[in-house]
Amino acid sequence: MYVGTLSFDLLLGDVRSLKEKRSVVRPIVAELIRKYAVSAAEVDHMDLHRRAVIGLAAVSGDAGHLTEVLDRCERLVAGRPEVELLSVRRRFHGEDD
Repeated sequence: MYVGTLSFDLLLGDVRSLKEKRSVVRPIVAELIRKYAVSAAEVDHMDLHRRAVIGLAAVSGDAGHLTEVLDRCERLVAGRPEVELLSVRRRFHGEDD
């Protein structure tokens, strides 16, 4: 069994309130879950309206498949024009851990 996690540190564009922030972050989280069957949520900077951290996790029996899913998730978030991807942290836990 392999477990992979990603943490995306995002700078949001023209967002002036926490309500506007939710309207940007929630669709990204929902799309990650719907397209790639991962667990995802906003996990940090909840009280800041221009910053967000989205965390996600996925489990697979095949390391190659898991790497491909994580790569696709990263491309999806990086390609969103309404956010600037400041950093990505990736962790991969395999059978040898």
